[in-house]
Order: sequence, then C-alpha cells, then structure tokens
Amino acid sequence: EVQLVESGGGLVQAGGSLRLSCVTSGFTFEDFPVGWFRQAPGKEREGLTCINPSDGRTYYTDSVKGRFTISSDNAKNMVYLQMNNLKPEDTAVYYCAATTHGVVLGAHEYEYWGQGTQVTVSS
Repeated sequence: EVQLVESGGGLVQAGGSLRLSCVTSGFTFEDFPVGWFRQAPGKEREGLTCINPSDGRTYYTDSVKGRFTISSDNAKNMVYLQMNNLKPEDTAVYYCAATTHGVVLGAHEYEYWGQGTQVTVSS
C-alpha cells in the first residue's frame, strides 16, 4: 500500500521558515516523482514544486520560486520542503503526493496523497 505522511507544519511569523517532511512507503522511491501542494480555505489545491528522486530534477511554480526548496533523501524515502521568508498568504494545508506521470504539477495527475499538514503564517 502506497502511503505518504507529512509532518513539520505549525505556526510561524511572517518572514520565518519551516521545513516540511514527507515520508513515503509502499513503492520504489526512485520510480515516482513526488510533489508538494497546498490548499487554502475556499481555494483550489495549488501545485508548488516536485522532484524526480531518480535524477534530482525539480520544478517550481513561480509563486514559490526562490523561497521554497524541495529535496529528497533517497536512502530514507523522504522528501522535504524548505520554506523561507514565509508570508501570511502561504497559510494553507500542505500536502505531498506521488505521481506516475513524470515531473508535473497538476494535482489531477497525482494518484497518491498524504493527509496534509497545516501551516499558518501570522502577520
């Protein structure tokens, strides 16, 4: 059974940093790209970044480029999201997800999802 579990969310002041972790199991880690998404109340789920663990290739959406960094630890089957210079508009539930469709950021292309972790940025 494929499982993804996020952790590391919390409350942080604007300008602060958080690192989210996603531990995966149930599949060969290098076979599936993993992405990070977020969903704020009343908004659609937004794709932020993804990584292909087999070659380290990454992709970022413009709204987080330069502030967020995705990385993976293939030995631990984990993916991380380092978030710096956080803004109140970054407040959302953050999800990691795995896909069989390559390095993509469309939520509809991801088959396996974690339960999410809340990130709240205060002004």
